[in-house]
Amino acid sequence: IQPIALSNARISTFRPGAASRPATAFEQTLAQGQLRRIEAKEFLFAEGDTISHVYRIETGALALDKILTDGRRQVMGFAYPGDIVGLGIDDEYTMNAQAVKPTRVRCLPVTALRQSAARDPALGLKLYETMARELAATRDLMLTTGQRSAMERVAGFLLAFSRRNQRNGQDPASFELPMTRTDIGDFLGLTIETVSRTFTKLKLMHLIELAHSNHVKVLDIDVLAELADGNAKATPSK
Repeated sequence: IQPIALSNARISTFRPGAASRPATAFEQTLAQGQLRRIEAKEFLFAEGDTISHVYRIETGALALDKILTDGRRQVMGFAYPGDIVGLGIDDEYTMNAQAVKPTRVRCLPVTALRQSAARDPALGLKLYETMARELAATRDLMLTTGQRSAMERVAGFLLAFSRRNQRNGQDPASFELPMTRTDIGDFLGLTIETVSRTFTKLKLMHLIELAHSNHVKVLDIDVLAELADGNAKATPSK
């Protein structure tokens, strides 16, 4: 089996133990992986490290980032429970994976992944779908950081988190953001001050409530979506 040609990506569709179908060979192998706990700010792996394992997030969250040549940090995405990280091109991880809160992961040796791919033809299709999703996410990130205002970026970020909750059967209108304002800024290409000011503007517009800094309650999802698309005037309510 040839190495899987993927950059470090998320796969949110492998969920062992699903009642609706038998477990695939990959899921059976993954379920036997060891559990590992990492603390907030601890690295699961670093860019340039030799690929040894892939990891499924059990609890917590990771930021996937790269350090630019001028020393700035660019967060490429976040990984949440059920997501898989660590697939890579050639033999090295292509980005860093750092916990944004205490996180538990299940570890699968990459050799076991290749063996699973040999036994489970559906796995190849899943990995291909992951490549397509990651390419789309990269293009969207380029658009977000290059063409959108700060308000559009933050509104879009909150909207994406809300929709993710909805897909997973969780409350789309009330959620805890596991990452810091700095992490959000490094993802959206904004300073922490701009991120904080934009959250305050959204609160003054009565589009969100902040029970505390990381707990968001969305009050008007439709207007938030319009803001994310640049179709609403970003003026705080009087």
